[in-house]
Amino acid sequence: MRRKARKNRLWPDRHVVGIEGEPEPFHEFQDRAFDSDARFLFVFSGTQSGKTSFGPWWLEREIKTCGQGDYIAATASYDLFKLKMLPEMKRVFEEILGIGRFWSGMKVIEICDPKTGRFLADRADDMMWARIILRSAQSGGGLEATTANAAWLDECGMDDFTIDNWEAVNRRLSLNKGRALGTTTLYNRGWTKSQIYDPWKKGDEDIEVIQFPSFANPAFPKDEYDRMAGILPKWKLNMFYRGEFDIPEGLIYSNFDNQRHASLDPFPIPEEWMRYSFHDFGGVNMAGLAVAENPETKQLVVFDEYLEGHKTTKQHAEEFKKWKPKKSIGGAWSEDQERLEFGAVGLPIIKPSIKEVEVGIDRVFAQFAVDGILIFKTCAKLIDELGTYSRKMDRDGNPTEVIKDKAMFHLADCLRYGVATLRATHSKMKVRRLG
Repeated sequence: MRRKARKNRLWPDRHVVGIEGEPEPFHEFQDRAFDSDARFLFVFSGTQSGKTSFGPWWLEREIKTCGQGDYIAATASYDLFKLKMLPEMKRVFEEILGIGRFWSGMKVIEICDPKTGRFLADRADDMMWARIILRSAQSGGGLEATTANAAWLDECGMDDFTIDNWEAVNRRLSLNKGRALGTTTLYNRGWTKSQIYDPWKKGDEDIEVIQFPSFANPAFPKDEYDRMAGILPKWKLNMFYRGEFDIPEGLIYSNFDNQRHASLDPFPIPEEWMRYSFHDFGGVNMAGLAVAENPETKQLVVFDEYLEGHKTTKQHAEEFKKWKPKKSIGGAWSEDQERLEFGAVGLPIIKPSIKEVEVGIDRVFAQFAVDGILIFKTCAKLIDELGTYSRKMDRDGNPTEVIKDKAMFHLADCLRYGVATLRATHSKMKVRRLG
């Protein structure tokens, strides 16, 4: 028999759940976020600043506004989902408001019909008046499963929450032009900077960014912030406790700057420019970059990107041929068979001239130093990779020689293979900026 939701617990407006479980008034920046009417609202703030406690109340307001349908609440990892997001969502929607019922098998919170106060579902897969789909970014296709009215993305700045996840959420919101709230501490210079922060700084009216330090939360001890300020490196204090972008220790291309190197508006590549394609092989992640060389400045301009899987070599080759490359470069030194297979379908790919990864990295770094590489701003996945490509840190917080999650950076590898082959030494060219 369909159950009626229990009567709501009295809870004051604009209050989160405090440390003791009692109502805590919104602080200044939570108020600002709640009042924002931006379609894409992102809160970049210090640790323990009240991000996760705010998210359910924003989502509850969206449900009141938009009504029936599906909503998304997603976080970066399954551990964060279990330990942070799920308890907070259940506490607000089940215990405090009394309007939600958690279905553990489907990982959804059913929202009762506000007119009758009843839950409509007898089983998890029955029709519901509204539901909140709870997911982690690690759940793969879990963010592709619905058309949503709104989405809350917690800790979306972590490495696990990729640009692919962000694009998947966008697709789910597109039909209804739904709103998204992103709440996160800053961990890297990936898509949250290139797709959110930089466009906002340039005046994108669909985006609003609100930034504040940990101690904006009255419950966070100011003397603890002062203690951390005395022992942490500046970049870590800025990103983890102030909600401000900085250059993390260990970032491999620390001289890569979105504004300098990746802000080119797309333009038709002149016929007289030399065209290349750079490649990294993979069955699930076949990667490629389309690159042209400006004959006047000798700059390499990346004008397209490709990252696809589950296709034949011939199908991949047909896509790469659309770029009209005069020379194609790529693959690891050991991947001669893959090069032979592409050659057999009409796309000969030459082996990179450099085998050593670190030498290739140095040559890409050197080109960024002299603005020798420019990137169309539409190459979002490459830009994201360049902002997150990092070394593992040792127990003392120092970068090691080991590249973190190396197998995930397919487009960065494409760039390394191609640039290391074409640019054998540091360039001494005189650069004239494009665009």
